[in-house]
Amino acid sequence: MDFVVKLMFTLTLALIASLSMELVVGARSDWQWSNKHNKLNLLESGDLVINLPGQPKVDFQHHAGYVTVDEKNGRALFYWFYEASTLPDEKPLVLWLNGGPGCSSVGYGATQEIGPFIVDTDGHPLKLNPYAWNTEANMLFLESPVGVGFSYSNTTTDYDNLGDDFTANDAYTFLHKWFLKFPSYRSRIFYVAGESYAGKYVPELAELILDKNKEPTLLINLKGILLGNPETCDAEDWKGLVDYAWSHAVVSDETHETIRMFCDFNSNNTWSNNDCSQAVDEVLRQYKEIDIYSLYTSVCIGNSTSSGGSEQTSLQVMFRSTSKMMPRIMGGYDPCLDEYATTYYNRPDVQKALHVSNGDHLKNWSICNMKIFDDWSDSKESVLPIYKKLIAAGLRIWVYSGDTDGRVPVLSTRYSLSSLGLPITRAWRPWYHKKQVGGWLQEYEGLTFATFRGAGHAVPIFKPSESLAFFSSFLRGESPPFKRY
Repeated sequence: MDFVVKLMFTLTLALIASLSMELVVGARSDWQWSNKHNKLNLLESGDLVINLPGQPKVDFQHHAGYVTVDEKNGRALFYWFYEASTLPDEKPLVLWLNGGPGCSSVGYGATQEIGPFIVDTDGHPLKLNPYAWNTEANMLFLESPVGVGFSYSNTTTDYDNLGDDFTANDAYTFLHKWFLKFPSYRSRIFYVAGESYAGKYVPELAELILDKNKEPTLLINLKGILLGNPETCDAEDWKGLVDYAWSHAVVSDETHETIRMFCDFNSNNTWSNNDCSQAVDEVLRQYKEIDIYSLYTSVCIGNSTSSGGSEQTSLQVMFRSTSKMMPRIMGGYDPCLDEYATTYYNRPDVQKALHVSNGDHLKNWSICNMKIFDDWSDSKESVLPIYKKLIAAGLRIWVYSGDTDGRVPVLSTRYSLSSLGLPITRAWRPWYHKKQVGGWLQEYEGLTFATFRGAGHAVPIFKPSESLAFFSSFLRGESPPFKRY
């Protein structure tokens, strides 16, 4: 009996030792794998993207899925996160937002501009973007607010309340819950970037982060913001739009003179003046003949009469007499990318890979939600007071402008920034990329402004190499080259 007991005890010890060794080996193997791949934890692994249809082979991980920002209402925002392609543990985290309001950061920023995978042709595989911004940073793309792209709410009244403040608060909640999924990024240097109507989203979110950072438990390590062709101040944006149209021969002298005489864009009654309203309508009619987002490139002549949407902006009066605008492409790029993206993201296998659906019950993805755009209930007339607050807080603020964009043209941005009255620390001068003039640049106390020569509204589409170099300069806090090296 004693022998049997001893034998069983010995076998038990051996089994425990064997299991312990497996656990240790397994743990060591898991640790090595997770250390190699940015300490992947269980929450992260649930959103890991594998088998994305048509994806080129890469050495970095990417994750996509939902973060619930309101449990009671069932409100969830969709994100797509790409690790930096090299040294992700050492590089900052950048949140990218597109505008509209109502347009997808996945469909534009990630798919057409700065993401690592670009939709190549209608419904066919992706191609690798050699100028992807995740070569310099960990990139997080957010479809915001609910109703944009794959983001949704189970409470219909949420869609009635959408506006700037609603969007900023949900984005802030998203960030904190996202950091629970990815805790290794919690204290990472953080920037917010975006273009077009995100010219309002980005500073509004940055201000909210600053205010909330006063509570130590909610600290986000925000260091700066980067804005491309941004809506900034409604009055200056409108003035810049019509002046740019005239100066680039889109409208006649007579139309421009009528606007100059009868339009007071600082007034709450601008559109009650018939002379003003009709003259502005004439500007918009002329822009319907070309691509307002890129004056000198072709429009998409596809299978349908409209492009399926584009990153329009929230000055609602502007589009009362216009159809959906065309995408913004320059030589070497397909002007029908909006349509290709729509086809791709409505594929069952793509939605399954992105953890959007199980492949059977598809979500209807569109690049822009025009109902959100039309019903937008809360838009700040100007975010320039927020600029002043962010500058006072010492944040890095860089603003850039493609100089062939007619929608939020370089004149609009120059008018807006001029009204801040900031002291100039380095005068207007060209900046260079590969020994060529990339654009012009002026540095102010607390803000840097640059143009991109020959680029439209979505600058990285037109000038991918230049924009990546500029982004790298922004992250380093160093001025772009101002000599032909």
